[in-house]
Amino acid sequence: MAGCTGLNRRAAVAALVALVLCSVVGARAQTDPLPSWNDGAAKKAITDFVVRVTTQGGADFVPPAERIATFDNDGTLWTEQPIYFQLAFAFDRVMAMAPEHPNWKTRQPFKALLEKDTKALAATGEKGVLQILAVTHTGMTTDVFAQSVRDWLATARHPRFKRPYDSLVYQPMLELLAYLRANGFKTFIVSGGGIEFMRPWTERVYGIPPEQVVGSSGVVKFQIGADGKSVLMKEAKVEFIDDGPGKPVGINRFIGRRPIFAFGNSDGDLQMLQWTAAGQGTRFAGIVHHTDAEREYAYDQQSKIGKPDKALDAAAAGGWTVVDMKQDWKTMFPDSP
Repeated sequence: MAGCTGLNRRAAVAALVALVLCSVVGARAQTDPLPSWNDGAAKKAITDFVVRVTTQGGADFVPPAERIATFDNDGTLWTEQPIYFQLAFAFDRVMAMAPEHPNWKTRQPFKALLEKDTKALAATGEKGVLQILAVTHTGMTTDVFAQSVRDWLATARHPRFKRPYDSLVYQPMLELLAYLRANGFKTFIVSGGGIEFMRPWTERVYGIPPEQVVGSSGVVKFQIGADGKSVLMKEAKVEFIDDGPGKPVGINRFIGRRPIFAFGNSDGDLQMLQWTAAGQGTRFAGIVHHTDAEREYAYDQQSKIGKPDKALDAAAAGGWTVVDMKQDWKTMFPDSP
């Protein structure tokens, strides 16, 4: 009987230890702010930085009002291949508008687009792209344009993944945005994409309201419509290009504070990252490196879209954090492996 009692006690103790260990592991899993990130240097750099700048009384403490975080959009928060999504929107809009413009059948670049002649379309170059953007992005009110973006997102599908474009956002970056906001950061998008294209959906998808979106913009003009109501009309004139050296200029103009945390993925983000890193105190500059051809895409210095040539060199020289998609992310998109 004594032996049996000893065995029972040992079994009870073992069960209790197992229960405690499971509880500890479960608690840790529940409190992990970045569950879609693999443990490694990139994740540690992010969490260490946040702890340092939010620890009251610490040497690196930053007041909440100064905790500004800026993110590029294309290739940083959502996919940018095989073409920028805003350009895919413009192409689809040309197809939808074509019945109202029969002359497009014989007029480039529209003829090439309607015939799906990629070689002829490429031959039209930047001039052709600008013509397509002009007819699909201007000559209408801001409200009409915003609705066209929402309608497109509701119906369009990515050619490879067959999913809505706004579902191709990176789950690890969604977690990062939420983690920063939970720690008193104000998160902004600073993108070369069109501001009017992004604002209709960024709050729903990223939790970033339209007033915290900085992007390229065209001239918008106030006028009174035929019905006597005031409207804002989008004109075919470029107002501001928020790319490359334009990004820190846009941050200064529209945000008014230098970020302490910034993420990009390409040479178009280089100056934003440089300006962020050059500020006083503790700073974080990060680059998303596309290395996962199976779950997304793999490309770097030779890519025609999202090329991170000088940016990767600057990251190595400046000790910035480079996120390797294949190694650092457990999952890619929401509801996907």
